[in-house]
Amino acid sequence: MKLSRTVVAAVSAIALFAGCTKKEDAAAAPAPKADAAAAPAAAPAAAPVAVVAGTPISPAVWDLWVKTRTQGRSTPDALTPEQRKEMLDDLVRLYVAAKTAADQGLDKQGEVAARSELMSRSGLADLVAQQFLAGKEPTEEEIRKEYEEQVAKMPKTEYHARHILVATEDFAKDLIAQLGKGAKFEELAAKNSVDSSKDQGGDLGWFPPSRMVKPFADAVEKLEKGKYTLVPVKSEFGFHIIKLEDTRPLEAPPFDAVKQQVGQIVMQKKLQAHLDTLAAQMKVERTLK
Repeated sequence: MKLSRTVVAAVSAIALFAGCTKKEDAAAAPAPKADAAAAPAAAPAAAPVAVVAGTPISPAVWDLWVKTRTQGRSTPDALTPEQRKEMLDDLVRLYVAAKTAADQGLDKQGEVAARSELMSRSGLADLVAQQFLAGKEPTEEEIRKEYEEQVAKMPKTEYHARHILVATEDFAKDLIAQLGKGAKFEELAAKNSVDSSKDQGGDLGWFPPSRMVKPFADAVEKLEKGKYTLVPVKSEFGFHIIKLEDTRPLEAPPFDAVKQQVGQIVMQKKLQAHLDTLAAQMKVERTLK
């Protein structure tokens, strides 16, 4: 079953600005009237963990940095002094590199600017996804329905095949001619194929068609057992000579074995439908043809 999972992550730096008031200015200002109903003063901003060329590194960024580096297994408070120093040094180096890149105008270059844009958008999109999906865990009924839909779309047969992959069509035709004269497929694969499967005589093992590029899948589905392609099959990787060894019915994995992955598909579809609804409420112009 073809299962997919989309995981989006981004780290955003937040600059903190603290205002300073001169004593003489404070003295010259009129004293505010007492107001029992006045709102309590806002809590002072937390001090940055470091400042790089005037840019503060906030505690929020530091916390996320530690979680990212430890894959969520630790927090800043749980670090040893040595670990804390090492991780903070690495974070400072990150800011130093970013500042240097900005000073050199590298952040304005096409791919770099595009990557920064995507990271920023991805981080915000991830927050929207988390907010929307909270409390929307799929039910057993939803998961089973999705499982049945996935099974219905599965190919019914899987294939055991070998192939020889070469760079040119003429060379592939020459190898096909050698096969016609009695050469062994496995030996030609081991000697001439540029694919790693050559060490197994071109053996690719068992696979569903969906695991192969389309030209390869289309060709192998048309072959009879024991036969090989009489015309080279061109794909993005080169030219293939394919031999079909055997076929067998493709059985769906048990529901319990893929229940978690299918549940993720359900959640992903819920999010996609939600975003499509939001998109319908916005003005979206697609100019790409």
